[in-house]
Amino acid sequence: MGWGKPGSLSIISGAIAGLAAVTPAAGFIDVRGAVVIGLVAGFICYKAMDYRIKAGLDESLDAWAIHGIGGLWGSLAIALFANKAINGYAGVFYGSTDLLIPQIVAVLVTVAYAFIVTLILAKAVDAVIGLRVSEEEEYVGLDISQHGEVAYA
Repeated sequence: MGWGKPGSLSIISGAIAGLAAVTPAAGFIDVRGAVVIGLVAGFICYKAMDYRIKAGLDESLDAWAIHGIGGLWGSLAIALFANKAINGYAGVFYGSTDLLIPQIVAVLVTVAYAFIVTLILAKAVDAVIGLRVSEEEEYVGLDISQHGEVAYA
Protein backbone atom coordinates (compact mmCIF):
# COMPACT_ATOMS: atom_id res chain seq x y z
CA MET A 1 0.00 0.00 0.00
CA GLY A 2 1.27 3.42 -0.93
CA TRP A 3 0.43 6.82 0.47
CA GLY A 4 -0.86 8.59 -2.60
CA LYS A 5 1.41 6.78 -5.08
CA PRO A 6 -0.38 6.73 -8.48
CA GLY A 7 -2.09 3.42 -9.14
CA SER A 8 -1.85 2.15 -5.57
CA LEU A 9 -4.62 1.73 -3.04
CA SER A 10 -4.09 4.52 -0.56
CA ILE A 11 -5.67 4.81 2.86
CA ILE A 12 -6.02 8.56 2.41
CA SER A 13 -7.65 8.24 -1.02
CA GLY A 14 -10.01 5.59 0.35
CA ALA A 15 -11.04 7.83 3.24
CA ILE A 16 -11.61 10.79 0.91
CA ALA A 17 -13.60 8.58 -1.47
CA GLY A 18 -15.80 7.43 1.40
CA LEU A 19 -16.39 10.99 2.54
CA ALA A 20 -17.11 12.19 -1.00
CA ALA A 21 -19.68 9.43 -1.42
CA VAL A 22 -21.36 9.80 1.97
CA THR A 23 -21.70 13.59 1.71
CA PRO A 24 -24.66 13.69 -0.75
CA ALA A 25 -26.54 11.14 1.33
CA ALA A 26 -25.58 12.45 4.77
CA GLY A 27 -28.95 13.97 5.61
CA PHE A 28 -30.86 10.81 4.74
CA ILE A 29 -28.87 7.79 5.94
CA ASP A 30 -28.00 6.07 9.20
CA VAL A 31 -24.58 4.82 10.31
CA ARG A 32 -24.99 1.41 8.68
CA GLY A 33 -25.82 3.02 5.35
CA ALA A 34 -22.84 5.36 5.67
CA VAL A 35 -20.45 2.47 6.32
CA VAL A 36 -21.71 0.50 3.31
CA ILE A 37 -21.64 3.56 1.04
CA GLY A 38 -18.10 4.37 2.18
CA LEU A 39 -16.82 0.83 1.65
CA VAL A 40 -18.37 0.56 -1.81
CA ALA A 41 -16.97 4.01 -2.66
CA GLY A 42 -13.45 2.94 -1.74
CA PHE A 43 -13.69 0.03 -4.17
CA ILE A 44 -15.35 1.80 -7.11
CA CYS A 45 -13.20 4.93 -6.78
CA TYR A 46 -10.06 2.78 -6.78
CA LYS A 47 -11.30 1.03 -9.93
CA ALA A 48 -12.03 4.44 -11.50
CA MET A 49 -8.46 5.59 -10.68
CA ASP A 50 -7.10 2.37 -12.17
CA TYR A 51 -9.17 2.90 -15.32
CA ARG A 52 -7.99 6.50 -15.69
CA ILE A 53 -4.36 5.46 -15.38
CA LYS A 54 -4.69 2.52 -17.82
CA ALA A 55 -6.57 4.73 -20.30
CA GLY A 56 -3.74 7.28 -20.14
CA LEU A 57 -6.02 10.14 -19.16
CA ASP A 58 -4.29 13.09 -17.54
CA GLU A 59 -6.16 14.48 -14.56
CA SER A 60 -4.83 16.18 -11.49
CA LEU A 61 -5.61 14.92 -8.00
CA ASP A 62 -7.97 12.20 -9.27
CA ALA A 63 -10.90 14.55 -8.77
CA TRP A 64 -12.98 12.67 -11.35
CA ALA A 65 -12.29 9.25 -9.81
CA ILE A 66 -12.74 10.30 -6.19
CA HIS A 67 -15.23 13.16 -6.16
CA GLY A 68 -16.98 12.51 -9.47
CA ILE A 69 -17.49 8.77 -9.25
CA GLY A 70 -17.75 8.77 -5.44
CA GLY A 71 -20.29 11.61 -5.47
CA LEU A 72 -22.24 9.90 -8.25
CA TRP A 73 -22.39 6.67 -6.21
CA GLY A 74 -23.39 8.59 -3.06
CA SER A 75 -26.16 10.41 -4.90
CA LEU A 76 -27.55 7.14 -6.23
CA ALA A 77 -27.13 5.50 -2.82
CA ILE A 78 -29.67 7.91 -1.33
CA ALA A 79 -32.34 5.92 -3.16
CA LEU A 80 -31.02 2.72 -1.60
CA PHE A 81 -30.14 3.69 1.99
CA ALA A 82 -32.47 6.60 2.87
CA ASN A 83 -33.95 5.94 6.30
CA LYS A 84 -37.42 7.35 6.98
CA ALA A 85 -36.49 7.86 10.65
CA ILE A 86 -33.71 10.27 9.61
CA ASN A 87 -35.43 12.64 7.18
CA GLY A 88 -38.83 11.26 6.28
CA TYR A 89 -37.79 9.41 3.11
CA ALA A 90 -37.32 5.67 2.75
CA GLY A 91 -34.97 4.02 0.27
CA VAL A 92 -35.08 0.59 -1.32
CA PHE A 93 -33.55 -1.14 1.71
CA TYR A 94 -36.17 0.49 3.93
CA GLY A 95 -39.14 -0.58 1.82
CA SER A 96 -39.68 2.13 -0.80
CA THR A 97 -38.65 2.58 -4.43
CA ASP A 98 -40.05 6.14 -4.62
CA LEU A 99 -36.59 7.75 -4.68
CA LEU A 100 -35.03 5.42 -7.24
CA ILE A 101 -36.13 7.04 -10.52
CA PRO A 102 -35.85 10.65 -9.28
CA GLN A 103 -32.28 10.03 -8.06
CA ILE A 104 -31.24 8.35 -11.33
CA VAL A 105 -32.70 11.24 -13.34
CA ALA A 106 -31.05 13.82 -11.06
CA VAL A 107 -27.66 12.13 -11.42
CA LEU A 108 -27.95 11.89 -15.22
CA VAL A 109 -28.97 15.56 -15.52
CA THR A 110 -26.13 16.60 -13.21
CA VAL A 111 -23.55 14.58 -15.17
CA ALA A 112 -24.77 16.06 -18.47
CA TYR A 113 -24.75 19.60 -17.09
CA ALA A 114 -21.27 19.23 -15.57
CA PHE A 115 -19.89 17.74 -18.80
CA ILE A 116 -21.36 20.46 -21.04
CA VAL A 117 -20.34 23.38 -18.81
CA THR A 118 -16.84 21.93 -18.29
CA LEU A 119 -16.43 21.46 -22.05
CA ILE A 120 -17.50 25.05 -22.73
CA LEU A 121 -15.17 26.46 -20.05
CA ALA A 122 -12.25 24.28 -21.20
CA LYS A 123 -12.68 25.43 -24.81
CA ALA A 124 -12.84 29.07 -23.68
CA VAL A 125 -9.70 28.77 -21.52
CA ASP A 126 -7.88 26.93 -24.31
CA ALA A 127 -8.78 29.68 -26.79
CA VAL A 128 -7.68 32.52 -24.48
CA ILE A 129 -4.55 31.26 -22.66
CA GLY A 130 -4.17 27.61 -23.57
CA LEU A 131 -5.15 24.60 -21.54
CA ARG A 132 -1.85 22.75 -21.28
CA VAL A 133 1.78 23.55 -20.76
CA SER A 134 4.45 22.11 -23.03
CA GLU A 135 5.83 18.65 -22.36
CA GLU A 136 9.21 20.22 -21.50
CA GLU A 137 7.64 22.56 -18.91
CA GLU A 138 5.78 19.64 -17.39
CA TYR A 139 8.97 17.56 -17.23
CA VAL A 140 10.95 20.37 -15.57
CA GLY A 141 8.11 20.92 -13.13
CA LEU A 142 5.44 23.58 -13.02
CA ASP A 143 6.87 25.06 -9.84
CA ILE A 144 9.99 26.06 -11.78
CA SER A 145 8.57 26.66 -15.28
CA GLN A 146 5.46 28.57 -14.24
CA HIS A 147 6.35 30.11 -10.89
CA GLY A 148 10.13 30.42 -11.03
CA GLU A 149 10.67 28.71 -7.69
CA VAL A 150 11.44 25.24 -6.39
CA ALA A 151 8.71 23.54 -4.41
CA TYR A 152 10.66 20.41 -3.56
CA ALA A 153 14.43 20.17 -3.20
